[in-house]
Amino acid sequence: MKVLGVVGSPSVGGRTDAGVAGVLAGCEGAETDRLSLADTDIATVLDAVEAADAVVFGSPTYRASFSALLRSLFESAERGRYTTETKAHLAGTTAAVVMTCNAAEHFLAQDSLRSLLAGFYGCQVLSPGLVLTHPHFDGTELTADAAELAASHGRALVDLTRAVQGSAAIRALQPQV
Repeated sequence: MKVLGVVGSPSVGGRTDAGVAGVLAGCEGAETDRLSLADTDIATVLDAVEAADAVVFGSPTYRASFSALLRSLFESAERGRYTTETKAHLAGTTAAVVMTCNAAEHFLAQDSLRSLLAGFYGCQVLSPGLVLTHPHFDGTELTADAAELAASHGRALVDLTRAVQGSAAIRALQPQV
């Protein structure tokens, strides 16, 4: 199983990067990799997304939504639903969402990303998403409790991915439009 972490922060090595790394650390038995949109071109990231069984999408919260870098990735991702599209980058993929924000009250910012992944791309998205705020960090590193929380999301993502891979009915689900 391949699990890819995609960091949608304009800052390399920041809190969002640490959150995604924490989830990947819990993906026991899976091959993991992490790419940052701040220093990796979109085509490379999309190729890696297409090759992955599961993807952890991480973003800081901006204006109650995910980052423009992550939005640019999704604007370039094909669904294989139109005659002009030759790929379906996220087809059959499971996903997890990691959002970093200044206050716990901003947890609803993950809803737009989860909705896009599940509704538009047809991903099976791990619930609940992981929202990390200032108390979850010591500088840019996860606290011990936050690292365990993130790792538990990684373990759950691996389990979800195995369940989806084992169900022909779930794998057959596709976006309606």
